[in-house]
Amino acid sequence: MHISSICTLALALLAALAVAGCEQEQPDVVPQIRAIKTYTVTEVASGQTRKFAGQVYATDSSTLSFHVSGNVKEMRVSQGDRVEKDQVVAVLDKQPYELSVEAAQADLHKARAGLAQSQQEYTRKEELFRKGWVAAARLDRVRRSRDSSLSQVEFATSKLNLAKRDLRLTELRAPYSGGISQKHIDAFVEVKSGQPVYDIEAAGALEVRFDIPETIISRITLGMPVTVKFPTGGVSVLRARITEIGSTAGTANAFPVKAGLDDPPAEIRSGMTAEATILMKDEGSESGFLVPLAAIAPGESTGQGYAFIYDAETETVKKTMVKGKGSTDNFVHVSEGIEVGDIVAAAGVTFLSDGQKVKLMQQASPSAPAATQ
Repeated sequence: MHISSICTLALALLAALAVAGCEQEQPDVVPQIRAIKTYTVTEVASGQTRKFAGQVYATDSSTLSFHVSGNVKEMRVSQGDRVEKDQVVAVLDKQPYELSVEAAQADLHKARAGLAQSQQEYTRKEELFRKGWVAAARLDRVRRSRDSSLSQVEFATSKLNLAKRDLRLTELRAPYSGGISQKHIDAFVEVKSGQPVYDIEAAGALEVRFDIPETIISRITLGMPVTVKFPTGGVSVLRARITEIGSTAGTANAFPVKAGLDDPPAEIRSGMTAEATILMKDEGSESGFLVPLAAIAPGESTGQGYAFIYDAETETVKKTMVKGKGSTDNFVHVSEGIEVGDIVAAAGVTFLSDGQKVKLMQQASPSAPAATQ
């Protein structure tokens, strides 16, 4: 009987320990981020595409020069250097301008002394005139002399301010932050006012410049989207929009056009060559883009589906409704819902959800059929 009680008690303790173990908090399960294969939308499905060779430039650029002449004493930056706004980049020999300031200060001191003497003489003659001891004509002459001395003080003051301004202009400063793209002169040479010293390009905004033939310039409008590729291959396709259209034809009767790049990455630099592609819609046709068939999830009705567009900022995908019209070689002609440059999930879309966090696989985008040229 005693042994039976002990066994029963041991079994009860084991059961209690088992229940307590089950009630312990389970560790959090770290969700795995799905890696997706992607496709960058670049190929058009209808309309006419035209490609143009271009070059990247900084949106803001200028040539720096001194506003005064003199001998260059210092060239503080070189080609390729980065500079900050108001940074001194070159300095002229200051001595001639410092001497001009000293001479102007001496002239001003002399003019003020003459004014003080004229004012004192006028005050004395005015007092004598009130007593009737000086004629009015005499007082008028003294007044004109005082006014002349006042004008000389004003003139000397202006000369001093101008001399100080010229002294300040012996330092050439960067008008904005950016990079020195070209250096035109070296130190210890004589330069004239307005002579180029440096070319500077502002940091940040970039644009692609190219020429468009006169035969199609009428079909180009401000704000028109442009696809930009780079022959280096290290940068994906970038979006751009037409920001400026030249009013006068240049070489070979082509018009200069500028397209501003949307958020260019750091590896894109001024001077790089680029290829700009513009889609010009054919009259009476519906424009669109070619997207891999595997990138489209079925929709509720015929001709409707869903694509998952990748957002690089949030590293998530957005479920977007698209409309298609026909297919070619495993590519769907999408007429609504996507734009050039969009990055879409190209496989496994049935396992994705709106707002899901993902990461990109490292792979080349599939080739789409060639569009009409």
